[in-house]
Amino acid sequence: MRTLSMTLLLAALLSGCSGKTPNPPGGTPQTPGETEPPPEEPLPSGPPVPTGPPNVPEFQPAFPGQTRAPAIQTKTALQVTEIASGFRNPWAIAFLPDQRMLVTEKPTGSLYIVTPQGAKSPAVAGLPRVDGRGQGGLLDVEVGPDYAQSGLIYWTYYEPRSGGNGLAVARAKLVDGAQPRVEGVQVIFRMMPTLESTLHAGGRLVFTPDGKLFVTLGERSILEGRVQARDVRSHFGKVVRIHPDGSVPLDNPFVNTEGARPEIWSVGHRNILSAALDRQQRLWTVEMGPRGGDELNRPEAGKDYGWPTIGYGEEYSGSPIHASPQGPGMEQPVYYWDPVISPSGMTFYTGELFPEWRDNVFIGGLSSQALVRLMVRNDRVVGEERLLTDLRARIREVVQGPEGALYLLTDDSNGKLLKLTPR
Repeated sequence: MRTLSMTLLLAALLSGCSGKTPNPPGGTPQTPGETEPPPEEPLPSGPPVPTGPPNVPEFQPAFPGQTRAPAIQTKTALQVTEIASGFRNPWAIAFLPDQRMLVTEKPTGSLYIVTPQGAKSPAVAGLPRVDGRGQGGLLDVEVGPDYAQSGLIYWTYYEPRSGGNGLAVARAKLVDGAQPRVEGVQVIFRMMPTLESTLHAGGRLVFTPDGKLFVTLGERSILEGRVQARDVRSHFGKVVRIHPDGSVPLDNPFVNTEGARPEIWSVGHRNILSAALDRQQRLWTVEMGPRGGDELNRPEAGKDYGWPTIGYGEEYSGSPIHASPQGPGMEQPVYYWDPVISPSGMTFYTGELFPEWRDNVFIGGLSSQALVRLMVRNDRVVGEERLLTDLRARIREVVQGPEGALYLLTDDSNGKLLKLTPR
């Protein structure tokens, strides 16, 4: 029996996903005057990015190309420009309409306004106190879709509470000036239940074109929280979907499920620190795995992504977590990494500065100290690249700017705001 190569298997899989039926051999030729879409470039082939052996080699991918896609290489020469520095472990970037940026500083709970030239405002006054221990503090920030009229910005943070803490989402009006401030702070969502943990609360915000707001959540890492990741009575380990005022959309999947938290969109996640919409306005996420098993997913309404029952990693001690990486009623990741990249921040590239990057996924890599690029075809990863490894920096955030450049934050006590353009 002839054995197909991995590249041919992946090509066959992607052809099947395209929804197109080729003409049979000897079939009717194309009618003169008909037009066909331009042919796509051949799929990448060859060895994957060098990363070392997997932590859990006995767990095999569920389908070809689910991990260790062929290595690809950007042809455009890159220019990295430092815009500003001196941030203490910055976490997120959001662009204001005038191209200034909001930048959060995780452990201090400080928010700054930064000009394109790098001038940094005093810390924005009026934000609530944060629990800045461990992975806590001030996390994501987004400009409201109606900012031109309302002036509202939104942010996530670890909220100190009686009995512990939890992720909260707040919004307020940004008042510009020499001493910027926020007014009318309103907490629109609180992760429940309250638990004492400085780990795994998620925290990314994604607005959709129809005005809804996705919030990604972690399972708090400790066993008491981990076991709630697939439980719809808890927010732990979930993606939630709300209106900008915190109310619940009536078409959420668990609205009519007795005892369920009605904000829940999907369940069975570990700790989602990367989230973005693709060109079709669908949500994609990347979540932190254990020792092995970082996952790229496309969370759909009501679906279960399996953590902690299934997965591709193991405990940091080397002890097993999962009996199998697959299970009935649970979704497979689109792609996974073992060893991990430690993902944080994510964007789909739609700009004009880098034509070869159109519709590619970019993910910040912490332990991998890289900007991770994924080439995606028909919802499958067909190529991977590690960029900016020469910086030797933990990449916390990546966003696309208005002009098509990529903007990055490095996770350091002297964190930097960087701009990536063609040289």
